[in-house]
Amino acid sequence: MRDAGLKQAIEKVGGVSELARRIGIAQPSVSNWDRIPAERVAMVEALTGIPRTRLRPDLYSEAVVSGDIDEVDAARAREYALLSALLSRVPSKSFLGQLARLRGDATPLGLAHARLGEAAADTTPADVEREYFDLFIGIGRSELLPYASYYLTGFLNERPLARLREDLARLGIERVEGNNEPEDHAATLCEIMSGLAARSFPAPPGTERELFEKHIQPWMGRLFADMEIANGAKFYRSVGALGRIFLDIETEAFALAD
Repeated sequence: MRDAGLKQAIEKVGGVSELARRIGIAQPSVSNWDRIPAERVAMVEALTGIPRTRLRPDLYSEAVVSGDIDEVDAARAREYALLSALLSRVPSKSFLGQLARLRGDATPLGLAHARLGEAAADTTPADVEREYFDLFIGIGRSELLPYASYYLTGFLNERPLARLREDLARLGIERVEGNNEPEDHAATLCEIMSGLAARSFPAPPGTERELFEKHIQPWMGRLFADMEIANGAKFYRSVGALGRIFLDIETEAFALAD
């Protein structure tokens, strides 16, 4: 029997098949869920707008009430989840509608949110689908290859991926069923960081910083900078700016933690 959070997410998007499509996994995988897996909560929250405290209250309500997850980490988790959702698949019409309502303050990150909202309002599902295909899929080869191995070695499935898999295995983080992308894809790394920030994964102190400095900081900022100037980018220029600014903030925050 499906729990209340999963039922609400399914109803919000209009059915099991639509939820599976937005997440990017096979429908039978979602059909077999009794509740939303912990590693998927942040992404479902970003895609549906339903807070994680309702999607999985067993994981999040007590932590939020007791203060185990402060407002900064909750905001970081949402930011990583948003980037993961934008990088992992074509934004749906409803997701674009949610993004179009984004507003921001006068901070660099707030302005980046506002620009993303404006870009979402100015595009169409068909246009963003073509843009996503040209940037990340392509015929023969896409304009951008959002993998750590490629940015660090010039080739796919190289040593950076092997090192990442070693660290994830040590943490007990496994690839989600139905996700065929290598773990060093930017979307996957952002999803993992979202889960760590939200305390979805049990991990020793310092894990977030170690993962960030070893597997994200050396290359992902360049990916977002490339996205801002990519020939095929229009909507995704705003995504690139948001990602670059957010990673700069993360880099500075981890440095100040010394």
